[in-house]
Amino acid sequence: MNSFARLITDTMEDLKAQDVQTLDVRALTTMTDYMIIASGRSDRQVKAIADKIIEAAKTRQIRPLGVEGEQQAEWILIDFGDVIAHVMHPDTRDYYQLEKLWAVADRASNLP
Repeated sequence: MNSFARLITDTMEDLKAQDVQTLDVRALTTMTDYMIIASGRSDRQVKAIADKIIEAAKTRQIRPLGVEGEQQAEWILIDFGDVIAHVMHPDTRDYYQLEKLWAVADRASNLP
């Protein structure tokens, strides 16, 4: 996992995000290298985690290419190009099951 993806996962974990999963999708798509998926316990926590990810990225002079879902805060997608972060409410995450969609992706945490 690259150092920027690690920064995002560490930020999520610092804010007590639940079930943080990092998927290495380099072999499956050219749109990104890693997808990081995590849950917040409430809309407020989902928003706080997303805000903190953006703030942490700015410390490295990295700005997102796009941010979607901030208004509703049920699913916030932050696109950094090589890394896409999904912060989701547990019900939304259960419904869309992104991990199953990308099930053939290697779990980045299992990489040497």
